[in-house]
Amino acid sequence: MDLLVLGGSVVAFRLLNGGLERLVPPPPSAQRNRWKWRNIWTSLAHSLLSGSWALLGFYFHPQMAEDLIDTHLPAAHHLLGISVGYFVQDFFDMMYHQKIQQCWELLFHHSVVILCFGFAFLVHRFVGFAMVALLVEINSIFLHLRTILLMAGLAHTTSYRLTSLLNLGTYVVFRITTLAWMTRWLVLNRENIPPNTYTLSTVGMAVMTPMNIVLFYRLLRNDFLTSSRREKEK
Repeated sequence: MDLLVLGGSVVAFRLLNGGLERLVPPPPSAQRNRWKWRNIWTSLAHSLLSGSWALLGFYFHPQMAEDLIDTHLPAAHHLLGISVGYFVQDFFDMMYHQKIQQCWELLFHHSVVILCFGFAFLVHRFVGFAMVALLVEINSIFLHLRTILLMAGLAHTTSYRLTSLLNLGTYVVFRITTLAWMTRWLVLNRENIPPNTYTLSTVGMAVMTPMNIVLFYRLLRNDFLTSSRREKEK
């Protein structure tokens, strides 16, 4: 059953990626990079699905928040498999369409996520902890929308400005704060976590935290610091 969920997710996201160009045709400004246009829309679909599903999971099953190791509903476990399938599909999609030097950071990120989520999915433990990590996808919704607006040539619109503000706000709440809370939880619950699992989780946090801090600075610089400097120079 686990392999069926995982394999079905890979196939479903592959089919979605292939059909998105007809569902949301790329605008003239994105014609030169049609692959990225499809890829970002596929990522947006995953973020909408996984972010909302994880949030609703904690809402309808609050017991999962009290025991992130062994308590979870089958739906939460299925979501984890679906997300692993997405990251596997996206990993190979980037490998096929881009040079390694262009996407090595994302490939590294996906490798860590696949390893950590895949472990929790296969052993049926720490699913709740993985659901906390998937709350990050709530921010990814606005991160992907921001990229879509940029590719559509709408960087100077009110929609883009609003999306940028929501992106930074949700970045702090659902990405930086969430990762900080997860790191704290690992430290406080070290005695309840097997050594190998603790090491894997700690390495995952050690990789994700600096990557997300660097990305936050880039977003802040590109959307606010640079634009503010340009306005002063006028």
